[in-house]
Amino acid sequence: MKTAIVYWSGTGNTEAMAQAVQNGALTAGAEAKLIKSDSFDAAMVDAFDTIAFGCPSMGAEQLEEDEFEPMFEACKSKLSGKRIALFGSYGWGDGEWMRTWKDQCVELGAVLTTEPVICNEAPDDEATAACEALGKSLAE
Repeated sequence: MKTAIVYWSGTGNTEAMAQAVQNGALTAGAEAKLIKSDSFDAAMVDAFDTIAFGCPSMGAEQLEEDEFEPMFEACKSKLSGKRIALFGSYGWGDGEWMRTWKDQCVELGAVLTTEPVICNEAPDDEATAACEALGKSLAE
């Protein structure tokens, strides 16, 4: 099982979550690769069995608009039937960006392996464990 963990992180919080996702996937036997969003594009989607996308909430509860969102927009046409998972951190709000993102992915026909994982600021032990479980779900 080849898994990509594609993420953008401004403060390191979402990067720490991505590392926990990778640990979970590796523990479950997947070949899991961390890839920053500026190094991933739509042409790479088919090279992976599963993909975890990670992005923090920015601005008015939206995806990071300079690097992550353009990359994700380009990948949308390849997500129908693709097994994916979503994760990210936030500093304000109530997680609306993640609910919107999840709904968008479901409408595209993506198959979510588990519920998205969000955490406020840096991941604590509970969020880290949830990210590891998310990584394991990608390998199942």
